[in-house]
Amino acid sequence: MIPRKKILFIIGSPNQTSQMHQIASLLPDYDCYFSQLYSKHPVVKAVVRMGLLENSILSGEFRRKGDAYLERHRLRNDYARSIYQHNYDLAVLCTDLLVTKELRRMKTIWVQEGMTDPLTSWGRWVRRLGLPSVLATNTAFNGSNNICDLYCAASPGYREQFASRGTDAGRIVVTGIPNYDNAAAFLNNDFPRKGYVLAATSDIRETFNNEDRPAFIRDCVRIAGDRPLIFKLHPNEKRERATAEIAQWAPSALVYTEGNTEHMIANCDELITQYSTVVYIGIALGKKVHSYFDVEQLKRLAPVQNGGTSAASIAALCRRYIEYKGSKEQFLRQTRMAITTISVHEREIAHHYRYPNPEGVFPAT
Repeated sequence: MIPRKKILFIIGSPNQTSQMHQIASLLPDYDCYFSQLYSKHPVVKAVVRMGLLENSILSGEFRRKGDAYLERHRLRNDYARSIYQHNYDLAVLCTDLLVTKELRRMKTIWVQEGMTDPLTSWGRWVRRLGLPSVLATNTAFNGSNNICDLYCAASPGYREQFASRGTDAGRIVVTGIPNYDNAAAFLNNDFPRKGYVLAATSDIRETFNNEDRPAFIRDCVRIAGDRPLIFKLHPNEKRERATAEIAQWAPSALVYTEGNTEHMIANCDELITQYSTVVYIGIALGKKVHSYFDVEQLKRLAPVQNGGTSAASIAALCRRYIEYKGSKEQFLRQTRMAITTISVHEREIAHHYRYPNPEGVFPAT
Protein backbone atom coordinates (compact mmCIF):
# COMPACT_ATOMS: atom_id res chain seq x y z
CA MET A 1 0.00 0.00 0.00
CA ILE A 2 1.39 3.39 -1.02
CA PRO A 3 1.58 5.72 2.00
CA ARG A 4 -0.46 8.93 1.76
CA LYS A 5 1.48 12.13 1.32
CA LYS A 6 1.58 14.53 4.24
CA ILE A 7 0.96 18.26 4.45
CA LEU A 8 1.85 20.54 7.37
CA PHE A 9 -0.28 23.66 7.81
CA ILE A 10 1.28 26.47 9.86
CA ILE A 11 -1.38 28.38 11.81
CA GLY A 12 -1.36 31.58 13.84
CA SER A 13 -4.29 33.86 14.63
CA PRO A 14 -7.85 32.47 14.79
CA ASN A 15 -8.45 33.82 11.28
CA GLN A 16 -5.31 32.14 9.92
CA THR A 17 -6.27 28.89 11.65
CA SER A 18 -9.77 28.98 10.20
CA GLN A 19 -8.40 29.57 6.70
CA MET A 20 -5.94 26.69 6.92
CA HIS A 21 -8.70 24.40 8.20
CA GLN A 22 -10.84 25.28 5.19
CA ILE A 23 -8.04 24.48 2.76
CA ALA A 24 -7.12 21.23 4.52
CA SER A 25 -10.75 20.09 4.52
CA LEU A 26 -10.60 20.11 0.71
CA LEU A 27 -7.55 17.81 0.68
CA PRO A 28 -9.07 14.60 2.13
CA ASP A 29 -6.74 12.42 0.07
CA TYR A 30 -3.71 13.64 2.07
CA ASP A 31 -2.71 13.38 5.71
CA CYS A 32 -2.99 16.92 7.05
CA TYR A 33 -1.30 18.10 10.24
CA PHE A 34 -1.14 21.52 11.89
CA SER A 35 1.34 23.50 13.93
CA GLN A 36 1.25 26.93 15.51
CA LEU A 37 3.97 29.16 14.09
CA TYR A 38 7.26 28.28 15.74
CA SER A 39 10.96 28.97 15.71
CA LYS A 40 13.85 26.68 16.58
CA HIS A 41 16.32 29.51 16.90
CA PRO A 42 17.68 29.38 20.48
CA VAL A 43 17.31 33.13 21.02
CA VAL A 44 13.68 33.20 19.86
CA LYS A 45 12.88 30.11 21.94
CA ALA A 46 14.43 31.74 24.99
CA VAL A 47 12.41 34.93 24.47
CA VAL A 48 9.22 32.84 24.19
CA ARG A 49 10.05 31.00 27.43
CA MET A 50 10.59 34.34 29.15
CA GLY A 51 7.05 35.35 28.22
CA LEU A 52 8.12 38.37 26.17
CA LEU A 53 6.11 37.35 23.09
CA GLU A 54 2.77 36.70 24.79
CA ASN A 55 0.98 39.09 22.41
CA SER A 56 2.43 37.53 19.26
CA ILE A 57 1.22 34.50 17.29
CA LEU A 58 4.27 32.60 18.54
CA SER A 59 2.91 32.32 22.05
CA GLY A 60 0.33 33.44 24.58
CA GLU A 61 -3.36 33.69 23.78
CA PHE A 62 -2.86 32.99 20.06
CA ARG A 63 -1.06 29.72 20.86
CA ARG A 64 -3.75 28.73 23.38
CA LYS A 65 -6.58 29.53 20.96
CA GLY A 66 -4.85 27.68 18.14
CA ASP A 67 -4.32 24.55 20.20
CA ALA A 68 -7.90 24.68 21.48
CA TYR A 69 -9.23 25.06 17.93
CA LEU A 70 -7.28 22.01 16.74
CA GLU A 71 -8.49 19.95 19.67
CA ARG A 72 -12.10 21.06 19.23
CA HIS A 73 -12.11 20.11 15.56
CA ARG A 74 -10.05 16.95 16.11
CA LEU A 75 -7.22 18.15 13.89
CA ARG A 76 -3.77 16.65 14.39
CA ASN A 77 -1.41 18.99 16.17
CA ASP A 78 2.25 18.44 15.31
CA TYR A 79 3.65 21.52 17.01
CA ALA A 80 7.13 22.35 15.67
CA ARG A 81 7.19 18.87 14.09
CA SER A 82 7.99 17.61 17.58
CA ILE A 83 5.08 15.20 18.15
CA TYR A 84 4.81 12.93 15.12
CA GLN A 85 8.34 13.41 13.70
CA HIS A 86 6.99 13.29 10.14
CA ASN A 87 8.75 14.24 6.95
CA TYR A 88 6.25 16.42 5.11
CA ASP A 89 5.76 16.61 1.36
CA LEU A 90 4.36 20.15 1.50
CA ALA A 91 4.13 23.00 4.00
CA VAL A 92 1.36 25.62 3.73
CA LEU A 93 2.35 28.78 5.59
CA CYS A 94 0.41 31.76 6.95
CA THR A 95 3.52 33.95 7.17
CA ASP A 96 6.93 34.20 5.54
CA LEU A 97 8.31 36.51 8.22
CA LEU A 98 9.61 33.51 10.16
CA VAL A 99 10.30 30.29 8.25
CA THR A 100 12.58 27.66 9.78
CA LYS A 101 15.33 25.97 7.79
CA GLU A 102 13.51 22.64 7.89
CA LEU A 103 10.40 24.19 6.33
CA ARG A 104 12.46 25.88 3.62
CA ARG A 105 13.71 22.46 2.52
CA MET A 106 10.11 21.39 1.73
CA LYS A 107 7.79 22.46 -1.04
CA THR A 108 6.11 25.57 0.36
CA ILE A 109 2.97 27.59 -0.39
CA TRP A 110 2.19 30.86 1.39
CA VAL A 111 -1.43 31.95 1.89
CA GLN A 112 -2.32 35.57 2.58
CA GLU A 113 -4.40 36.01 5.71
CA GLY A 114 -5.66 39.53 5.22
CA MET A 115 -4.45 43.09 5.49
CA THR A 116 -0.78 43.80 6.13
CA ASP A 117 0.32 46.43 8.62
CA PRO A 118 1.48 49.88 7.46
CA LEU A 119 5.10 50.24 6.41
CA THR A 120 6.88 52.28 9.08
CA SER A 121 10.11 54.28 8.97
CA TRP A 122 11.72 51.59 11.09
CA GLY A 123 10.52 48.94 8.65
CA ARG A 124 12.18 50.79 5.77
CA TRP A 125 15.44 50.87 7.73
CA VAL A 126 15.15 47.12 8.37
CA ARG A 127 15.02 46.57 4.62
CA ARG A 128 17.81 49.04 3.85
CA LEU A 129 20.08 47.35 6.38
CA GLY A 130 19.23 43.86 5.12
CA LEU A 131 17.91 42.76 8.51
CA PRO A 132 15.35 39.95 8.94
CA SER A 133 11.85 41.23 8.10
CA VAL A 134 10.47 39.99 11.41
CA LEU A 135 12.46 42.79 13.09
CA ALA A 136 10.09 45.33 11.51
CA THR A 137 7.84 44.27 14.47
CA ASN A 138 4.68 44.16 12.35
CA THR A 139 3.28 42.38 9.29
CA ALA A 140 4.20 45.02 6.72
CA PHE A 141 6.55 42.60 4.94
CA ASN A 142 4.44 39.46 5.26
CA GLY A 143 4.28 37.99 1.76
CA SER A 144 7.24 40.05 0.57
CA ASN A 145 10.23 37.91 1.48
CA ASN A 146 10.49 35.67 -1.60
CA ILE A 147 11.09 32.61 0.60
CA CYS A 148 8.20 30.34 -0.33
CA ASP A 149 7.84 28.63 -3.68
CA LEU A 150 4.33 29.94 -4.34
CA TYR A 151 2.34 32.85 -2.93
CA CYS A 152 -1.48 32.99 -2.86
CA ALA A 153 -2.64 36.62 -2.90
CA ALA A 154 -6.03 38.13 -2.14
CA SER A 155 -6.17 40.42 -5.17
CA PRO A 156 -4.22 41.88 -8.09
CA GLY A 157 -3.53 44.91 -5.88
CA TYR A 158 -1.82 42.80 -3.24
CA ARG A 159 0.08 40.91 -5.92
CA GLU A 160 1.57 44.23 -6.98
CA GLN A 161 2.36 45.16 -3.37
CA PHE A 162 4.15 41.91 -2.59
CA ALA A 163 6.15 42.15 -5.81
CA SER A 164 7.12 45.77 -5.14
CA ARG A 165 8.40 44.82 -1.68
CA GLY A 166 10.55 41.88 -2.68
CA THR A 167 8.73 38.73 -3.86
CA ASP A 168 9.22 37.54 -7.42
CA ALA A 169 5.97 38.35 -9.25
CA GLY A 170 6.23 35.02 -11.05
CA ARG A 171 5.64 33.22 -7.76
CA ILE A 172 2.47 35.13 -6.86
CA VAL A 173 -0.95 33.77 -7.76
CA VAL A 174 -4.21 35.68 -7.28
CA THR A 175 -6.47 33.04 -5.73
CA GLY A 176 -8.50 35.17 -3.36
CA ILE A 177 -8.45 34.25 0.32
CA PRO A 178 -10.91 32.28 2.44
CA ASN A 179 -13.11 34.25 4.86
CA TYR A 180 -12.99 37.39 2.68
CA ASP A 181 -14.08 36.14 -0.75
CA ASN A 182 -17.86 35.94 -0.32
CA ALA A 183 -19.03 38.97 1.63
CA ALA A 184 -22.57 38.70 0.26
CA ALA A 185 -23.07 35.51 2.29
CA PHE A 186 -22.92 37.55 5.51
CA LEU A 187 -26.13 39.37 4.61
CA ASN A 188 -28.02 36.25 5.68
CA ASN A 189 -27.53 36.39 9.46
CA ASP A 190 -29.35 36.40 12.77
CA PHE A 191 -27.64 39.37 14.39
CA PRO A 192 -30.61 41.18 15.95
CA ARG A 193 -29.58 44.83 15.48
CA LYS A 194 -29.70 47.10 12.43
CA GLY A 195 -29.22 50.76 11.60
CA TYR A 196 -26.11 51.46 13.69
CA VAL A 197 -22.51 52.57 13.25
CA LEU A 198 -20.00 49.80 13.97
CA ALA A 199 -16.47 50.46 15.25
CA ALA A 200 -14.14 47.47 14.91
CA THR A 201 -11.02 48.10 16.99
CA SER A 202 -7.47 46.81 16.49
CA ASP A 203 -4.88 45.46 18.93
CA ILE A 204 -2.50 48.35 18.32
CA ARG A 205 -1.31 48.68 21.92
CA GLU A 206 -1.07 44.93 22.46
CA THR A 207 1.41 44.77 19.58
CA PHE A 208 3.62 47.42 21.19
CA ASN A 209 2.52 50.44 19.14
CA ASN A 210 1.14 53.78 20.24
CA GLU A 211 -2.54 54.67 20.09
CA ASP A 212 -4.66 57.51 21.38
CA ARG A 213 -7.71 55.38 22.16
CA PRO A 214 -9.77 58.19 23.76
CA ALA A 215 -9.35 60.25 20.58
CA PHE A 216 -10.47 57.28 18.47
CA ILE A 217 -13.54 56.75 20.63
CA ARG A 218 -14.47 60.44 20.46
CA ASP A 219 -14.11 60.29 16.67
CA CYS A 220 -16.46 57.29 16.55
CA VAL A 221 -19.01 59.22 18.61
CA ARG A 222 -18.75 62.16 16.21
CA ILE A 223 -19.25 59.94 13.14
CA ALA A 224 -22.20 58.13 14.69
CA GLY A 225 -24.03 61.33 15.57
CA ASP A 226 -27.58 60.46 16.59
CA ARG A 227 -27.27 56.86 15.41
CA PRO A 228 -26.59 53.94 17.78
CA LEU A 229 -22.89 53.11 18.15
CA ILE A 230 -21.51 49.59 18.65
CA PHE A 231 -17.90 48.68 19.41
CA LYS A 232 -16.60 45.21 18.48
CA LEU A 233 -13.28 44.61 20.24
CA HIS A 234 -10.36 42.84 18.63
CA PRO A 235 -9.90 39.37 20.19
CA ASN A 236 -6.31 40.16 21.19
CA GLU A 237 -7.22 43.31 23.12
CA LYS A 238 -7.19 43.74 26.88
CA ARG A 239 -10.94 43.71 27.25
CA GLU A 240 -11.28 45.27 30.68
CA ARG A 241 -9.18 48.29 29.71
CA ALA A 242 -10.93 48.79 26.36
CA THR A 243 -14.39 48.41 27.88
CA ALA A 244 -13.62 50.91 30.65
CA GLU A 245 -12.38 53.46 28.12
CA ILE A 246 -15.53 53.14 26.02
CA ALA A 247 -17.69 53.50 29.13
CA GLN A 248 -15.87 56.76 29.90
CA TRP A 249 -15.85 58.35 26.44
CA ALA A 250 -18.95 56.78 24.82
CA PRO A 251 -21.19 55.71 27.72
CA SER A 252 -24.23 55.04 25.54
CA ALA A 253 -22.36 52.72 23.14
CA LEU A 254 -22.74 48.95 23.18
CA VAL A 255 -19.62 46.79 23.44
CA TYR A 256 -19.24 43.28 22.05
CA THR A 257 -16.20 41.20 22.96
CA GLU A 258 -17.46 38.10 21.14
CA GLY A 259 -19.70 37.40 18.17
CA ASN A 260 -19.51 37.30 14.40
CA THR A 261 -17.96 40.57 13.28
CA GLU A 262 -18.93 40.03 9.65
CA HIS A 263 -22.62 39.70 10.53
CA MET A 264 -22.37 42.93 12.51
CA ILE A 265 -20.82 44.64 9.48
CA ALA A 266 -23.54 43.32 7.19
CA ASN A 267 -26.22 44.95 9.34
CA CYS A 268 -24.49 48.27 10.02
CA ASP A 269 -25.01 51.58 8.22
CA GLU A 270 -21.39 52.68 8.48
CA LEU A 271 -18.14 50.95 9.46
CA ILE A 272 -15.22 52.46 11.38
CA THR A 273 -11.94 50.52 11.53
CA GLN A 274 -8.33 51.11 12.44
CA TYR A 275 -5.98 48.50 10.94
CA SER A 276 -8.47 45.64 10.59
CA THR A 277 -8.95 43.41 7.55
CA VAL A 278 -12.70 43.41 8.20
CA VAL A 279 -12.80 46.77 6.43
CA TYR A 280 -12.75 44.70 3.23
CA ILE A 281 -16.10 43.14 4.15
CA GLY A 282 -17.57 46.63 4.43
CA ILE A 283 -16.07 47.65 1.09
CA ALA A 284 -17.40 44.53 -0.63
CA LEU A 285 -20.88 45.19 0.76
CA GLY A 286 -20.85 48.82 -0.37
CA LYS A 287 -20.76 50.32 3.12
CA LYS A 288 -19.26 53.70 3.88
CA VAL A 289 -16.01 52.82 5.64
CA HIS A 290 -13.34 54.59 7.67
CA SER A 291 -9.79 53.32 8.22
CA TYR A 292 -6.36 54.49 9.29
CA PHE A 293 -5.33 53.37 5.79
CA ASP A 294 -6.23 55.36 2.68
CA VAL A 295 -9.69 54.07 1.74
CA GLU A 296 -9.14 54.46 -2.01
CA GLN A 297 -5.99 52.37 -1.74
CA LEU A 298 -7.94 49.77 0.24
CA LYS A 299 -10.47 49.57 -2.57
CA ARG A 300 -7.63 48.77 -4.98
CA LEU A 301 -6.31 46.08 -2.62
CA ALA A 302 -9.69 44.58 -1.71
CA PRO A 303 -9.84 40.75 -1.94
CA VAL A 304 -11.56 39.37 -5.01
CA GLN A 305 -15.13 38.22 -4.47
CA ASN A 306 -15.42 34.79 -6.09
CA GLY A 307 -18.37 33.27 -4.28
CA GLY A 308 -16.27 31.54 -1.63
CA THR A 309 -14.09 29.45 -3.95
CA SER A 310 -10.66 30.67 -2.77
CA ALA A 311 -10.07 27.67 -0.49
CA ALA A 312 -10.85 25.33 -3.40
CA SER A 313 -8.43 27.19 -5.68
CA ILE A 314 -5.66 27.05 -3.07
CA ALA A 315 -6.34 23.37 -2.34
CA ALA A 316 -6.16 22.62 -6.07
CA LEU A 317 -2.81 24.40 -6.23
CA CYS A 318 -1.57 22.36 -3.24
CA ARG A 319 -2.65 19.12 -4.90
CA ARG A 320 -0.95 19.93 -8.19
CA TYR A 321 2.27 21.04 -6.56
CA ILE A 322 2.59 18.11 -4.18
CA GLU A 323 2.10 15.68 -7.06
CA TYR A 324 4.38 17.45 -9.50
CA LYS A 325 7.50 15.44 -10.33
CA GLY A 326 9.60 18.11 -11.97
CA SER A 327 11.57 20.98 -10.49
CA LYS A 328 10.09 23.95 -8.69
CA GLU A 329 11.15 26.20 -11.57
CA GLN A 330 9.34 24.00 -14.11
CA PHE A 331 6.18 24.02 -11.99
CA LEU A 332 6.28 27.80 -11.74
CA ARG A 333 6.55 28.13 -15.50
CA GLN A 334 3.53 25.87 -15.98
CA THR A 335 1.60 27.53 -13.19
CA ARG A 336 1.86 31.02 -14.65
CA MET A 337 -0.14 29.89 -17.68
CA ALA A 338 -3.34 28.56 -16.05
CA ILE A 339 -2.99 28.81 -12.33
CA THR A 340 -6.58 29.30 -11.19
CA THR A 341 -8.22 26.65 -13.36
CA ILE A 342 -9.86 23.98 -11.19
CA SER A 343 -10.50 20.57 -12.70
CA VAL A 344 -13.87 18.81 -12.60
CA HIS A 345 -12.45 16.32 -10.06
CA GLU A 346 -11.21 19.14 -7.84
CA ARG A 347 -14.60 20.86 -8.01
CA GLU A 348 -16.32 17.63 -6.97
CA ILE A 349 -14.00 17.33 -3.97
CA ALA A 350 -14.61 20.98 -3.04
CA HIS A 351 -18.38 20.52 -3.24
CA HIS A 352 -18.35 17.34 -1.14
CA TYR A 353 -15.92 18.49 1.54
CA ARG A 354 -16.74 22.21 1.72
CA TYR A 355 -15.78 23.43 5.18
CA PRO A 356 -18.91 24.71 6.98
CA ASN A 357 -17.05 27.15 9.27
CA PRO A 358 -19.60 26.70 12.10
CA GLU A 359 -17.89 29.21 14.36
CA GLY A 360 -18.03 32.06 11.88
CA VAL A 361 -15.16 34.11 10.54
CA PHE A 362 -12.60 35.53 12.90
CA PRO A 363 -11.35 39.10 12.55
CA ALA A 364 -7.79 39.37 11.35
CA THR A 365 -4.92 41.04 13.06
